[in-house]
Amino acid sequence: MTDQLPDGVDAFLASAGWRDAAIEPLAGDASFRRYFRVRRDGKSAMLMDAPPPNENPTPFLRAAKWLDANGMRAPIILAEDAARGLVLLEDFGEVRMREYLDQWPDDERAVYQAAIDALVDLHRLPPGPFLDYSMQEYQREARMFVDWYCPAQGLYVDGPGYTAAWEAALKDMLPRQRPGVTVLRDYHAENLMLLGSLHQQGLLDFQDALVGHPAYDLVSLLQDARRDVSPQLEAEMFDYYVEKTAPGGDFLADYARLGAQRNAKIVGIFVRLWKRDGKPRYLGYIPRVWAAMERDLAHPALAPVKAWFDANIPAELRAAAGGNFAV
Repeated sequence: MTDQLPDGVDAFLASAGWRDAAIEPLAGDASFRRYFRVRRDGKSAMLMDAPPPNENPTPFLRAAKWLDANGMRAPIILAEDAARGLVLLEDFGEVRMREYLDQWPDDERAVYQAAIDALVDLHRLPPGPFLDYSMQEYQREARMFVDWYCPAQGLYVDGPGYTAAWEAALKDMLPRQRPGVTVLRDYHAENLMLLGSLHQQGLLDFQDALVGHPAYDLVSLLQDARRDVSPQLEAEMFDYYVEKTAPGGDFLADYARLGAQRNAKIVGIFVRLWKRDGKPRYLGYIPRVWAAMERDLAHPALAPVKAWFDANIPAELRAAAGGNFAV
């Protein structure tokens, strides 16, 4: 990340009432967005720089306003200039779920229960003004695996068979995600802030929200790419969600379906971040993601996809949780 300030930032901050604020660059994420903390007169706010053409803050703004209007804790929008990609946000502070649990691991169960409580609240709302999570989108995401991981490992695989396997695994699920819930798509310990207590979650990184299946954000939380969640805690929190919501149908099978789909996508994205964007640190997360994917593939609902993996991905790569990469 460069520390160079965004174009037009002084005028933007001045118009928002933050003239002459101190601007502190923060660590970046896996996108082209950059974040800064601004301070003035003992107050602080967050500045998002999401410059076009690589970024567009409009989906973030739409989702944040909908979440806040419906009682969820997204950052309040203080000022915006979507054409320049500049947004001034409420500052949720420093206490992220991931780092809090690193320091206070004995609170893990309570913190995860609170995160699921927030998810339950979201799922009790009518779905937001977002597009549907379609089969086309599930396939586009899953395709990341064969488009990026397989070439990086020198594998020539059956692409049409991969698409057909996912079609077979997911088609029966689609009717069960109607009318649907708002799916934030990146609901995990690095995107949840603790706001003054263990039981109030501030939401981040929801600009790609869609309307889809309630299991998606649950599996995102409990099969976290960036933090170990024990199988015991995963099972306990899955049961906690089911007790709270009584989702009906074969919810465990759909959870496995979406876990496998999401984890295959993430493996591909992490390789893309290395190969295309020069961010090799994401490769270190792949063994965790791969292990979760293998657990998902063991469910009978994933039989077509498991058969494809058995036929196309060498056993030694799977045994090595995704294999090694020459960085």
